[in-house]
Amino acid sequence: MTDDNSTAEMICGDAPDEHQQFYQIAQFITGLIIYPIVCIIGIIGNTLALIVLSHKDMKTSTNVYLSALAVSDTIKLINDFFYFVMLVLQSNKMDGNKMVISNFYPYAHYIFQMSVCVTAWLTVSVAVERYIAVCYPTKAKEMCTIAKARIVSTVVFLSMILLTVPSALKYEAVLKYDRLLNTSCYTIEPSTLGKNDAFMEPYTWVQSSLRSIIPLIVLIFLNARIINALRQQRVKGKKLSSRNRITLMLIAIIIFFVVCIMPDAIMSLFFGFGYIDESNYVKGIREITDSLLAINSAFNFVLYCSMSKVFRTTFEKIFRIKCPSIQCNQSKRLISNGGTGNATQGNAESEALNQVANNNKETFL
Repeated sequence: MTDDNSTAEMICGDAPDEHQQFYQIAQFITGLIIYPIVCIIGIIGNTLALIVLSHKDMKTSTNVYLSALAVSDTIKLINDFFYFVMLVLQSNKMDGNKMVISNFYPYAHYIFQMSVCVTAWLTVSVAVERYIAVCYPTKAKEMCTIAKARIVSTVVFLSMILLTVPSALKYEAVLKYDRLLNTSCYTIEPSTLGKNDAFMEPYTWVQSSLRSIIPLIVLIFLNARIINALRQQRVKGKKLSSRNRITLMLIAIIIFFVVCIMPDAIMSLFFGFGYIDESNYVKGIREITDSLLAINSAFNFVLYCSMSKVFRTTFEKIFRIKCPSIQCNQSKRLISNGGTGNATQGNAESEALNQVANNNKETFL
């Protein structure tokens, strides 16, 4: 007669293996330390960026994409913050916490996949617009309009929301009995759809390609073309034009995104999108690659502030922050010259200011 417990599988506890400690350390560092810090800073930064980019002085096609990007990044960071909350609940081991976590996971999994896909293709949209502006400047005014940017952003959101719907249906919460521990608990398991390999395997490859692999290839190609075009246009001894300075800032955003998403793309090629149903070793690596995606979602506001003078100026204008005295004195001098004193000089300076403003509107800053 055999003992049923000898062949029973542990369900309500963690079955130890050689990589369990690695996974627990990775989860602790990313989920309980990195995520709350990055998410709080990123949500505040993206909210401020949305306020500034929505200002009437910042109405350009590029800013439409950057505003949509701030929305998708904020959605992802809010979802990531809930992951931190789930880990805190899990560590308390209170009755009902496991049920909440298990029921929440399928929705969190969907939001994560959707927001990363949206962010990837909005970043590609920014790169395409910069490519047109730099390599085909005569067509830029016709092709890179605010209306078209809004349409593209909306299409990206809607298409990625629909594409990732199976992710919401891949897992489900199941109440199971653990014979070894003689208790019942909720677990996260693949749903009927998730167990359908005939659908999930090709779908996973398609989603993997659209989430990271194809955007990565497109961004590397476009960035190389844009950088090469800028080098050819650069005249020695002359400062970069306003348009090219903005292009450099957007290149920095794209490069940072490429660096952060590349580990995820590599993982997607070899391991698919699994997390709950993967080994502790794979889950530990996933914790690290997913934290890089969270850092990417929180980083753009820092780039705007450090590389964009017009973004800083508009930020100061909205939040009533006083500009440095030298800049203020220059502004006052220009305004006074426009109305009094030498009329020719005042008109020339006013005209120069208008020209700068027009250039700024065309090039995001």
